[in-house]
Amino acid sequence: MADAKISEKRWDKAFESEIYEKWKKDKTYRFDKNSKKKVYSIDTPPPYVNSPIHLGHATTYALMDMFARYKRMKGFNVLFPLGLDRNGLPIEMAAEKKFGVKLTETKREEFLGYCEKILGESSDISTESFLRLGISFNSWEVGNKLGDMYHTDSDDYRTLTQSTFIDLWKKGLIYEDKRINNWCPGCQTTLADCEIEYKEISTFFNDIKFKVKETGEEMVIGTTRPELVCSCGMVIFNPEDKRYKHLEGKTAITPVFNKEVPIRAHPFADMDKGTGLVMMCSAGDTTDIRFFREMGLKPVISINMDGTMNKNAGFLSGMKVRDARLKMVETLKEKGLHVGAKRTTHRTPVCERSKDEVEFIEMSELYMKQVDFKKDMAKIAKGPNFYSENSRKILLDWIDGVSIDWPISRRRYYATPIPLWYCDGCGEVIVPEKSDALYNTWKDKCPVGKCPKCGGSKFKGDERVFDTWFDSSNSPLYILKYMRDDKFFNKHMPCSLRPQGKEIVRTWLYYTLLKGYHLLGKPIFNDVFVHFHILDEKGIKMSKSLGNVVDPRDILEKFGAEPFRLWATVEGNLDRTDFRCSYDRIDGAGKTLAKLWNVSRFISMFEAKDDVKAEFNDIDLWIRDEMSRLVKLADDGFTKYDFHKPMIEIKHFIWETFSSHYLELVKNRAYNSEGKFTAGEQRGAVDTLNYCLDMILKITAPVLPFLTYKIYMELNGRDIHFEEFPVAGKVLKSKFVTEDIVALNGAIWKAKQGAGLSLKSDVSEVVMPEMFKVVEKEIMLTHNVKKMGYGDDVKVTV
Repeated sequence: MADAKISEKRWDKAFESEIYEKWKKDKTYRFDKNSKKKVYSIDTPPPYVNSPIHLGHATTYALMDMFARYKRMKGFNVLFPLGLDRNGLPIEMAAEKKFGVKLTETKREEFLGYCEKILGESSDISTESFLRLGISFNSWEVGNKLGDMYHTDSDDYRTLTQSTFIDLWKKGLIYEDKRINNWCPGCQTTLADCEIEYKEISTFFNDIKFKVKETGEEMVIGTTRPELVCSCGMVIFNPEDKRYKHLEGKTAITPVFNKEVPIRAHPFADMDKGTGLVMMCSAGDTTDIRFFREMGLKPVISINMDGTMNKNAGFLSGMKVRDARLKMVETLKEKGLHVGAKRTTHRTPVCERSKDEVEFIEMSELYMKQVDFKKDMAKIAKGPNFYSENSRKILLDWIDGVSIDWPISRRRYYATPIPLWYCDGCGEVIVPEKSDALYNTWKDKCPVGKCPKCGGSKFKGDERVFDTWFDSSNSPLYILKYMRDDKFFNKHMPCSLRPQGKEIVRTWLYYTLLKGYHLLGKPIFNDVFVHFHILDEKGIKMSKSLGNVVDPRDILEKFGAEPFRLWATVEGNLDRTDFRCSYDRIDGAGKTLAKLWNVSRFISMFEAKDDVKAEFNDIDLWIRDEMSRLVKLADDGFTKYDFHKPMIEIKHFIWETFSSHYLELVKNRAYNSEGKFTAGEQRGAVDTLNYCLDMILKITAPVLPFLTYKIYMELNGRDIHFEEFPVAGKVLKSKFVTEDIVALNGAIWKAKQGAGLSLKSDVSEVVMPEMFKVVEKEIMLTHNVKKMGYGDDVKVTV
């Protein structure tokens, strides 16, 4: 026996910084384009650069890193770049807040300057946290080479967005149309359906009087939007409602505005809601919009883009919507047209980002076709492997509910400019050729000298920008060098893995698959891993407003990365359910690190003698079989992105099967201080201990990169992360299984404890099954047994 090769007595989180700084300095995980290994590519979700990562980011990126490390050990050339999202509303809103300006009141060039200042001042908090978490990205430097860190606002990235748009336009998949769109008055931009949430908001259900022109009778209609009476296009009742059948084909006169509108039977009317009569307004909600489209009614829009009423609202013009609602109710009461009101809750569409109530504004926007491709997209959605399979249903349900094409243009500034110009003379749309340089259409000269239609030479560039998701949906194309390196892209498409949250299945995943289908005609991913949410210890979703957010920087400061990473695997299956986080749970995971460190340090004291042939007994064969089973379990699970089940078993193995049982049983043989074992028997114990440690370190290396790196480097002088992932050995057919060993040891320990003795105390006699006779000597030495006997059951005499 020698001194332990691992000099430090205990694991210290301070070791982590030494290791990750070395990895960064040495560019340990850089992508090697010239490698002959098969490429495994991970399309990582780019977090926003101007805010620290939250616990969900930390957990899911740690899991992604486990996928990457496992695949490296399986012999893959792993493409694992870090992207940082610097586009869109969050940057603009931060600029507005910091500099006290409004986008709608600031010149474009000036506002873009404010955005660039925000980005220039943004710290490296996100990248620093990822580094400390042990995330093995290919590079920590921004660049254009494979695996480099990238920014979504770089000219290179935005140019790809423009190039995909130009291709899609030429395929006839993008068009311009004037129609009613979702509009956020707060963000001042069009919203796609996927950017809308629904919230139950308290409001009043107002009963107001309409008049029937032909008969003079009054009709009472309930509405939560009295300010939209000015845009009413029809009054409807349910075809089954006998109360109103006599009104079919007649004309209603709206209150206050005295506008004549038809009365018709239609199934949209709910007989049991209010009076059963419904006023259908041009754009009160999505039902109204669909109704007007189906009935061929011309919409009358009464709300401006800034959330105020327009000239169509008459005396309400210029008022904010809520103020106009109150004013209309007041006027109705003055004219005796308000019957009453009762408080109710209304399912209201709100912007998912600003939480402003969504209005519906008619404007001209660019659309990408999706409705005509719903069946194709359902087939595409069935292409990739989903982990778990339940997550596929989220995507399929969203595709099934798609009812309008995707509005891809936005009236904002800090995003990718839309590469279109318009002829001043005839309005012809000028679509440029794809370019390596970014088109800033709002200020650049049109690349076409003469209009192909009228010969004019004056053009106006499009001032709109793309929806952020139109940019974000490029990510797998970008990391695989689409349009930049055709040879590499064609060889390594599709992307191996898209890991992401369930809340953006309907946006990032769907739009990426949609764009990929339109451009390539096939799924752009092999695998999709969809993770759920991290909750607090009470099972409540974390929120700043609730004060229950756990900051990953605090965790890293308090515990280091390794306990957090282990917690992320053993706490639950994140691809199947939400799971809980607390400092106590993470601290508990740290105890396993200490156990593995102590076990490794103990085993490192024993060196095998090369001139002695190992003799393995049935205990050695048993633990080697158990180790092989665990290796196979880990390999099978990790391949399917399941680190939970294997790590639960590995943790149990380290604490119980290996440490409490095998190690205790063979300790005397490994020491052999009294010479009771042959040199071959001793070598068998030492070899088996080292074999098991080697296997344990390798199968836990993807999860515990720092600890396993340090131990393996001190024991073998090599980086464990570039070792091969182990292969399960053949079955060795020991005379007994784990349950037999556990039962025997447990019975002896229980007898000693029952007699008030320490576990080291002598035992007078143990009767045990005959199969243990081959390891009698070890059992006697381990438990200090004076006399052994054999029978069907274990009996202990203390």
